[in-house]
Amino acid sequence: MHNFLEKIFCWLYPLLLKISLGDLAASYISLIANIFILCILSYIIYIIFRLVLISSMAIVAKKTKTKFDDLLVSNQTAKYIAYLIPFLFIYKSVPIILEKYDYWEDIFGKMVGVYIVLLSLWIVRSVLKATSDFLKEQPRFSDKPIDSYIQVIMIVLWIFSGGEIISQIFDINKNTLLGVLGAISAIIILIFRDTILGFVASVQVSLNDMVRIGDWITFDKFGADGDVIEINLATVKVRNFDNTTTTIPTYSLISDSFRNWRGMLKSDGRRIKRHVLIKAKSIRFLDEEELTKMKKIQIIANYIDSKQLEINKYNKTYNVDKSLSINGRNMTNFGLFRKYITNYLENYPGINKEMKLICRQLQPTAQGIPLEIYAFSKDQRFEQYEYLMADIFDHIIASISYFDLEIYEMSTDKNL
Repeated sequence: MHNFLEKIFCWLYPLLLKISLGDLAASYISLIANIFILCILSYIIYIIFRLVLISSMAIVAKKTKTKFDDLLVSNQTAKYIAYLIPFLFIYKSVPIILEKYDYWEDIFGKMVGVYIVLLSLWIVRSVLKATSDFLKEQPRFSDKPIDSYIQVIMIVLWIFSGGEIISQIFDINKNTLLGVLGAISAIIILIFRDTILGFVASVQVSLNDMVRIGDWITFDKFGADGDVIEINLATVKVRNFDNTTTTIPTYSLISDSFRNWRGMLKSDGRRIKRHVLIKAKSIRFLDEEELTKMKKIQIIANYIDSKQLEINKYNKTYNVDKSLSINGRNMTNFGLFRKYITNYLENYPGINKEMKLICRQLQPTAQGIPLEIYAFSKDQRFEQYEYLMADIFDHIIASISYFDLEIYEMSTDKNL
């Protein structure tokens, strides 16, 4: 290679000396001519390799089934390689062209060397970007934080490239440079604190499978409630359900508490856990006449009959005095309402009957007695879930009056 370059750039200077030009004039004319030749040849090499690389890669991308080569084309990898080859030619040619100009040879040699390092880094970046895009389209990698891994690789490459550039510019031995970096490691750690924390967090998030792309998470501290759309080294991006985007520091996922709804979405049902407050003074025993009237409610008619037989048998066995309703066993409007709601939910088509289903009474409060529904809907989708829950509680609220119960509502009358 060296001999070939000498033939290209070292023929003019002897020729000019033969035609009786002075050494200085011959040197400058030869320099100008060689720079012009170098520019022309570099441009020709760039054009040739650009056409060859881009065309061949486009042809290969069309003929192959894999999308990886298509992504290399879209990320302009061939174009960057086409830039690199003429600069390698320039890097090898500069020492020959500027052989008699040590000062300028040193400056231009370093400039071209630095550009080659940066361009090589850019080529690797485009390949990694294509790899990232390719893996994101694969089902088994689509929910993995690929961007975090790519960023870690790029940080390592930037560190090595930065060391190479510094050693070229200042003529520092690489071992000496590593020693200096070790001495100032505390400052480096301080500067790259967030990056280091993000890297550690990203690894832990990936290993522990805490968050995947596409997961629905709720992070109250940052006001995030939506789907994860991106996980990288420094941040996690969440598209909220109101179409806003929240950016969360990656290390917050391991230092703070958040809720991931993935398990619920993959399960057979989404939990309904909501209550209504019943006025305590509206709860009472039911007499025979009221029970007869309530038998018209079809889904508890058989229950009333069987329960009435059971209670009457008990009261007769123990000779209970029924002149007062409190004596013996009795049915209450609240207990009968709980049974009604339980039967209603068991017959409701949107409820998963294979999962827990309870209509229960909670600890009494100053506002009344909570009647809680604990069940699971078959459909976990947000809109369908909210519709189903609203439909159930519409029915509950509307049916309370049939059992002579009242819902607690805070009075606006200050005298009450």
